[in-house]
Amino acid sequence: MKIVKDGYSLIIGLPVAGVVLGAVAQRWSSPLAIAFYALGLVGCLFMLYFFRDPQRVPDCGDDEFVSAADGVVRSVELMDEPRFLKCPAVRISVFLNPFNVHVNRHVMGGVIREAGYTPGRHLFTIDPRSSEVNEHSSILLEGEHTRCLQRQIVGPIVRRVVYWQEPGQRVEKGSRLGMMKFGSRMDVYFPAADVEATVARGDKVAAGLTVIARLKKREA
Repeated sequence: MKIVKDGYSLIIGLPVAGVVLGAVAQRWSSPLAIAFYALGLVGCLFMLYFFRDPQRVPDCGDDEFVSAADGVVRSVELMDEPRFLKCPAVRISVFLNPFNVHVNRHVMGGVIREAGYTPGRHLFTIDPRSSEVNEHSSILLEGEHTRCLQRQIVGPIVRRVVYWQEPGQRVEKGSRLGMMKFGSRMDVYFPAADVEATVARGDKVAAGLTVIARLKKREA
């Protein structure tokens, strides 16, 4: 199992901190020292699990798009997206829990046209306003037949999301986009005229594998 390099500092740092604190505590209390050692070990094992990065290969048609994140679909909505897509859009929101894989993947192949990070508030991501007002990254991807906006959204406690590409780069469907370092929400927007959702609220999805939308059939 591959481990994301962004997690190395925590994977190494937690057991080191546990050993140092345990050694200091040993002078006064053996049970307290054992507790620090145990916390360091448990923290290291959890970080190894959290920063796992399994290999995934999409198995779907050229007209189908895969989920950008593991988790549960909390909403599928029609709304305007005036900043990037500049048109009515279908927004699919996926919420992650701490035990999901947190590596994100591109929903389709294409060229990254815009990528940036926006500072903001730290509302709970279940709040509908969080998509716009919370700190987030936005990656606009242009494919052969349509476009897609992928948005990583931070929550109220842990506040770090990262993306690994820059504008102008070409990416493949299901390739690695970045990671939510304990972030908890991924929003994906498609132009409503081009794409229809294939998932509904409550569906479980896997990044790079689960088909969440497909191109609408065009009339001859």
